[in-house]
Amino acid sequence: MRIISFNANGIRSAANKGFFQWLEAQQADVVCLQETKAQEHQLVDACFRPVGHHCFYRDAITRKGYSGVGIYSRREPDEVRTSLGWAPFDDEGRYIEARFGNLSVVSFYIPSGSSGELRQQFKFQVMAWLKPIMDQWLASGRDYVLCGDWNIVRARNDIRNWSSNQKNSGCLPAERAWLNGQIADDCGDGSPQPEHGWHDSFRAIKPEAVEYTWWSNRGQARANNVGWRIDYQLVTPALAARVRDCSVQREPLFSDHAPYTVDYT
Repeated sequence: MRIISFNANGIRSAANKGFFQWLEAQQADVVCLQETKAQEHQLVDACFRPVGHHCFYRDAITRKGYSGVGIYSRREPDEVRTSLGWAPFDDEGRYIEARFGNLSVVSFYIPSGSSGELRQQFKFQVMAWLKPIMDQWLASGRDYVLCGDWNIVRARNDIRNWSSNQKNSGCLPAERAWLNGQIADDCGDGSPQPEHGWHDSFRAIKPEAVEYTWWSNRGQARANNVGWRIDYQLVTPALAARVRDCSVQREPLFSDHAPYTVDYT
């Protein structure tokens, strides 16, 4: 099973850069998109309904051209969910879940706080509200793959400029403690981690690797590989044991993020 997670930073922009031609060659079973920045009625071109896939979108309804998530799947889901029950989050188009038997694949777009204090406080609200939901999923007995742009790095190996970003959104100690506090591995920042928890699919097979999934558009960040790893597939323990391979597709350039692919047995 191959799952791809990708923050498109505008799905129409990514399409113009060749994303869908690239995707056709990937033979993915499920594709999770974030930041589509479109209303579904604007996606009339056939490329937005890739051949051989069932396609589902959850648009932002509070602000057009903002946020938005989607899922493409080769197998038709038994159910698709687009709401977690809290309008401030749901209405920004930040969650969609496809269910296949005992497997759930989620596309998440966790808010960024980089635009100012109000959005940072909203991000903290989302984190506090989402934690018990993730705990419930973990204890449910279902297999989950939580794909998406989490807008948080985990540790020094996940960001080029660790020291200078300690006071910046996405690398704040409280954000890292929240994320690492849900992941059961030895690859965090030293903050407490659970004995039983989610698993970071990337670290499951690349515990020491330094790879990034996002680069600022400012300066020469991408050319100089001044990046952050903020795109994840967090998985339940049984799926962690089934991670066979993973890769970050830095080239071609479709977005300020790179697609993140995981192969599961």
